[in-house]
Amino acid sequence: MANISVKDVPEQWAEALRQRAARNHRSLQGELMAILERAVMDEPGASATGAPPTGRAGTGQIVGYGAGGHPIIRQGWKTVEQVVAELKAKYPEPFVGGPLGVDIIREDRDSR
Repeated sequence: MANISVKDVPEQWAEALRQRAARNHRSLQGELMAILERAVMDEPGASATGAPPTGRAGTGQIVGYGAGGHPIIRQGWKTVEQVVAELKAKYPEPFVGGPLGVDIIREDRDSR
């Protein structure tokens, strides 16, 4: 993957980017990647399959495609569907024979 360096960025711009990243729950690197990805995808002739790979730490993850083929990117958290898919992959068979949640809660309440 290529590295890009931008020099002599005015401090006001850098601070505005930091604040924007914080509002979007991203690192500065993640925010800049999202801006670049949006700019590349808005180019005429750009295709969703030509998008740069995402999913590295701090850069987000494409979770689908919206109108016009633009990627829907999640930053800093996982969707419910992603969590469920990970748990199903990690635990393909249901756990049988363990205590029920209600029993654990009752035992905890009774111990106080």
